[in-house]
Amino acid sequence: MNGSRKPLEMTPTRLGTLARLPVFFALGGKRAVLAGGSAAAAWKAELLSSAGAHVDVYSADISAEMQQTAAVPPGGEIVLYRRAWSETDFKGAAIAVGAFDDDTSAAAFAQAARAAGVPVNVIDKPAFCDFSFGAIVNRSPLVIGISTDGAAPVFAQAIRAKLEGLLPKGFAAWASAAARWRDAVKASGLPFAGRRKFWQLFTAHAVTHPEVEPSHTDFDNFIAEVKGLGGAVENGSVTLVGAGPGDPELLTLRAVRALQSADIILFDDLVSRDVLDFARREARKMLVGKTGYGPSCKQDEINALMVSLARQGKRVVRLKGGDPLIFARAGEEIAACKAANIAVEVVPGITAAQGAASRLALPLTDRGHARRLQFVTAHAKDGALPEDIEWRSLADPATTTAIYMPVRTLAALVDKAVAEGLDPATPAVAIARATRPDQATVAAPIRELPARLAQAKLPGPVLVIIGQVLAEAESAGREPARIEVAR
Repeated sequence: MNGSRKPLEMTPTRLGTLARLPVFFALGGKRAVLAGGSAAAAWKAELLSSAGAHVDVYSADISAEMQQTAAVPPGGEIVLYRRAWSETDFKGAAIAVGAFDDDTSAAAFAQAARAAGVPVNVIDKPAFCDFSFGAIVNRSPLVIGISTDGAAPVFAQAIRAKLEGLLPKGFAAWASAAARWRDAVKASGLPFAGRRKFWQLFTAHAVTHPEVEPSHTDFDNFIAEVKGLGGAVENGSVTLVGAGPGDPELLTLRAVRALQSADIILFDDLVSRDVLDFARREARKMLVGKTGYGPSCKQDEINALMVSLARQGKRVVRLKGGDPLIFARAGEEIAACKAANIAVEVVPGITAAQGAASRLALPLTDRGHARRLQFVTAHAKDGALPEDIEWRSLADPATTTAIYMPVRTLAALVDKAVAEGLDPATPAVAIARATRPDQATVAAPIRELPARLAQAKLPGPVLVIIGQVLAEAESAGREPARIEVAR
């Protein structure tokens, strides 16, 4: 008998250890002390000036690079003092940076700065640093800092280069527009939910039109669209999201956006916990698991919870393993939302059959051997083998069949299918935890697979694929995941 259980709120994962705390100093109009006149120091002077700091540089030797930077500062003024630093120079400073070749000089500078209560950085000497600069991606006011705690600066630069390619230059203009419009949005008279909707519209438009300069017309259009929703803007919503078979890298971009904007996430047991790492940290995460032959939340309770939360104005994500539209009771949940007049959206995911086939380098269709692909469940509402399976289609040698939830009923399914014409020598493979690091497979002719699967005791979830495409994959010796078919 199946046991029942109530939805369980997941305790938020504790933040892992940080080598450095990422912070962003506000230096506009503040004073920075810089000891050293080298080219490396000149770069730090430029960086500090760009952030709006007034930079006082102390060094008997001033390089040409430093003189050029001071002559045309990018932001705050850079003043050159052709002498060594002194302890009194730290008075009123917000930040201190030093460039020294030897540890003795570096230690003296760091000690003096700390004694004055000023955070200090010594270039290329982490032992004397209260903070580090890291690699920077500049779309100001959108700024991204990357740190490896000094362990691998080249690696940090490589990551920066990747991010530079991913983030359009136009994001800077949209981030600036957000700063300009924030007060106007607050003064617009929109309720909290309306203001949140405004920023959702803003973000969606900025992401899809990054190189178009934002204008006040955009602002007016977003405001008008939100006001046009009327009272509906106060309503919550439900989004059914496919988490894929397990590997979080198989999430769609749309799924990630839904997870990052959710207030509450209702997730199944089959959802890989790695997928939840993509969710907004502040979102509540509730396990509403349904497991075959094990304790499960009742579907009616899940529907009621989902609708209740949405009626409170929450953005609810119903996160399901694989694709929410394939053997995941999406129809019942969509119907419950529509009956309650709750906005509902579906974000498809990669279903288990596709994920498993990709890891096995297995085409599910083939011009010569599989003209049709079908998905079948071996698990009826009562947990038994469904009575309405089309057995002749299962026996069709030109069909690839993916069987979901097969473990308890596979032997009965095979007996019936063979009796209805399925060749007992048809190649088959059972895949457990498809696409995850601990994926495991058992391959055998379909007649032998139930016994082999029972002996292997693979952890769930398990999927079975049947078809001649498996024999073709074996004969082709496809890599990297060659199919082993026992004889």
